[in-house]
Amino acid sequence: MVTKKSYTTGSVNSKDGTKIGYRKMGNGPGIILLHGGINASQHLMKLGTLLSDEFTVYIPDRRGRGMSGPIGDNYNIGKEDEDLDALLKKTGAHFVFGTADGALFALHASIYNPNIHKIAAYEPLIFFDQPGLKEFETMIEHYNKHIAEGNVAASMESLTKDSGKYMVINITPDVLLVPIFKLALKLDAWKVKGDDVTLQELLPTLHNELEIVQKTEGTLENYKNVSAEVLLLRGSETEPLLRDTQDTLNKVLPHSNLIELQGLDHGSAQDYGNPEPIAQELKRFF
Repeated sequence: MVTKKSYTTGSVNSKDGTKIGYRKMGNGPGIILLHGGINASQHLMKLGTLLSDEFTVYIPDRRGRGMSGPIGDNYNIGKEDEDLDALLKKTGAHFVFGTADGALFALHASIYNPNIHKIAAYEPLIFFDQPGLKEFETMIEHYNKHIAEGNVAASMESLTKDSGKYMVINITPDVLLVPIFKLALKLDAWKVKGDDVTLQELLPTLHNELEIVQKTEGTLENYKNVSAEVLLLRGSETEPLLRDTQDTLNKVLPHSNLIELQGLDHGSAQDYGNPEPIAQELKRFF
C-alpha cells in the first residue's frame, strides 16, 4: 500500500491570466503529472508519492478544477498548451507524464514547445476512425444530454453503463440506478476535504474536454512534429479503441517506444487504480 506524502501548494498564471494551482512534493529533477477527465490533482497523489524519492513532482489541477481558475471562454487545446507552458517555465521542469486527456495535451504541447524533453503518455485518445469510435461517440452523446439537463447523477450512470464493464449495472433499469448514483455523489462530497474536489464538480468538466478530443479527428499527422522523446504506455486490459491509438501513434511519433503493462486498464494511473508498475517505468524512462 502506498502511503501518500504530504505536499505544498503553488500556482502560476497562464497566458490568459487563468490561475493554475498545483501540488508539489519530493526532490530531484522536475516532472509534471497531468490528470485526465473527471479527475484532479488528488487522483495522482499515489503516483506522485512513488516518484517523489527521485523527482520533484508537480501535480496541477487542470483549469476548471480545484485550485485552478475556470475553464473560461474559447476553451481549446491551445489553452492547455499555454497552461503547461506556464508550469514548465515556473518549475523549470522538462519532463511530463500524462494519462488519458492529460497525455494527449502533453503530446500536443510538445509539437510547439521545445522545453518538453521527455513525455510519458498513458493511453491518450486521438480520433482517426479506429474500431470502437462510434460506440465512444454514442457514450459522449448520452453523457452530454444529461449534463445539458443538469443531471450529474444521470451522466455518471450513463458513463458507467456505456462502458459495459459491469454486468449488474448493464441489466439494471436507469430508474433504479440514478438514485444510487445520487447517493454515491453525496457520500463522495461528504468525504472530500482540503484541496480535493468532489465528483459532483468534476463530472461536468468532461463536457469541454470531450469536445477537444472529438476535434482531434484529422490531426494525426501533426504528431510527426512532436519534438520530445516519448514513452507510450498502455495496459493489457485496455479497450481496442485505445490500443489502436497507441499502435498508430508509435508509428507516427518520430522518437517513441511503446510498452504494454500486464493487468492494467485505462484507470490504472490514478489512486483508485494500480500506479506502481507505471511508476517503475517512469523512473526508468526519466
